[in-house]
Amino acid sequence: MSLVAAKELLIKAQDSGYAVGAFNVENMEMVQAVVAAAEEMRSPVILQTTPSTIQYASVEYFYANIRVAAEQTNVPVVIHLDHGNSFELAMQAYRAGYTSIMIDGSHDGFDDNVEISKAVVDACHPGKVSVEAELGKVGGKEDDLVGGEENLYTDPEKARIFAERTGIDYLAVAIGTAHGVYKGEPHLDLERLSEIRSLVTVPLVLHGTSGVLDDVVKECIRRGICKVNYATDLRIAFTKGVTKYLSEHPDAIDPKKYGAAGRKAVKQYVKDKMCVCGCAGQA
Repeated sequence: MSLVAAKELLIKAQDSGYAVGAFNVENMEMVQAVVAAAEEMRSPVILQTTPSTIQYASVEYFYANIRVAAEQTNVPVVIHLDHGNSFELAMQAYRAGYTSIMIDGSHDGFDDNVEISKAVVDACHPGKVSVEAELGKVGGKEDDLVGGEENLYTDPEKARIFAERTGIDYLAVAIGTAHGVYKGEPHLDLERLSEIRSLVTVPLVLHGTSGVLDDVVKECIRRGICKVNYATDLRIAFTKGVTKYLSEHPDAIDPKKYGAAGRKAVKQYVKDKMCVCGCAGQA
């Protein structure tokens, strides 16, 4: 089927008490793995690319990969720009055909974050493209395996004002997660999440979920999270699959062989997380 916007999928998830899994992809094999997992699990799915991924291969390259994968399946597939760091990059993804765009102004002041988020909303909504923004700072770095930094948590009342002033479709919140590999066990402020949910009507997004215990993720979903992002653990799964194949086949020279091993590992990981999110069977 054709690529779809994320807003309707997340509103349905919000109404029904589950979350849609959002998975960062770095190459064709990871795209294939995520969509194959979604089809097998009968799940809607969001595929994401970050600014560094787009530096590796352009938005047009990734859009083409994901569009073909979507057309060859019959479950809803969204292509999403994760942590878009400028209005210009957001518009580049919009023009390429992305159906969901995140503009991350969380490193700026509140008013500046509102201004750039609203600008992206105003540009994207006429084209029926959904927009995500972030308030508060999720720790770590989106593209490096570092994790464990201090977080500036999302203020619930500011979240309400932010959502109303920007017109965003969903909001990423900072409650104690971090991007990358955690240095210790993450401790999430679940009461803060519940308070945000009581004040904000748009669907909420959890970033930095790789490494968070599945039971904790499920509790976050119970308290209102509707989109759960996974990135680092997909990279780890792919790398482990490739490494294992090469260690068992030291003379291997065909990238298709070890690429398939990485693809298989990512597919299994994604299937497991779709069960955690509760989106399996929701397509």
